[in-house]
Amino acid sequence: MAENKNYHDELNKKNILKLRELLAGLPPFCKQFFRGIEDVTASRTRIAYAYDLKVFFEFIHETNGVYRKKDIVDFPLSILDEIGREDIEEYMEYLSYYVKDGVEYTNDERGKKRKLASLRSFYNYYFRNELIENNPAVLVPLPKLHEKEIVRMEPDEVAVLLDEVEEGNKLTKNEQRYHDKTRVRDLALLTLLLGTGIRVSECVGLDIQDVDFDNQRLKVRRKGGYEDIVYFGEEVSAALQDYLEERERIIPLSGHENAFFLSMQNRRLTVRSVENLVKKYASKVTSMKKITPHKLRSTYGTNLYRETGDIYLVADVLGHKDVNTTRKHYAAMQDENKRKAAKAVKLREP
Repeated sequence: MAENKNYHDELNKKNILKLRELLAGLPPFCKQFFRGIEDVTASRTRIAYAYDLKVFFEFIHETNGVYRKKDIVDFPLSILDEIGREDIEEYMEYLSYYVKDGVEYTNDERGKKRKLASLRSFYNYYFRNELIENNPAVLVPLPKLHEKEIVRMEPDEVAVLLDEVEEGNKLTKNEQRYHDKTRVRDLALLTLLLGTGIRVSECVGLDIQDVDFDNQRLKVRRKGGYEDIVYFGEEVSAALQDYLEERERIIPLSGHENAFFLSMQNRRLTVRSVENLVKKYASKVTSMKKITPHKLRSTYGTNLYRETGDIYLVADVLGHKDVNTTRKHYAAMQDENKRKAAKAVKLREP
């Protein structure tokens, strides 16, 4: 497992350096907040907070007459007590559309909710530690989210997708040249995603020693950093073993020796590479749906729920710590099952 830990440790180091870079552009008192949450958050979560706070302080700098004259890095902690509920409400409206360095940005209700949640956590930290007297962020209600339809592939679409990965009939001539070299790998990768529901980050983080063919299981690093065991079936096993035979003939670059999935440059595949790979194949078989690796995860979750009707099992297999996360995604299917149940009971024969 040493190499797998090294991969995640290296990723964590990059995130730490990125956070330091972002903190250099924020008010100095922000460092105390990030130190305070270090033990209870993942490094990429702290980066997301830093980006959100950067937008907030840029808004204050741009719209506040007093603080427009100061650099953001010179803002004192007392600024938090000077900001009121109305300022934060104006900030929420600002998030709908703003321009920064010639680039236009928009936020829907989900983007606004996340940024307000970040601001609430930020204010709560200083308020709980009695470093500020007011907490206006908690007075602003979180935006109400409208349920988005869960995009997933139907069983026939999954079959067509895997056929296309195997045959490449609809690819362009240029794509087919590369397809000849990556077909076995691509089929193994998409079969794995569709057959286990693991996240794309968990997929690219796999090392050869993480795959146990005897017991048909994987060791993955979940969100939050904990390790988990995921089991796979015969189709996944066959596709992975086919690729592993090919993989054993490849000489990886130094530092990538144990990576299970390799790029054409013989490096560990990246999340972006897998996203592009899924997009390339999926666009050939379904133009009506925008399919991403996460949509393949939703597809697996949907199929598992249809087969078992067990929301707790789906949550466990997908690595959801809170079953409510799973229930939210598959609520429509639960309603469908309830409607079927209502029709199943006959009180009198017609």
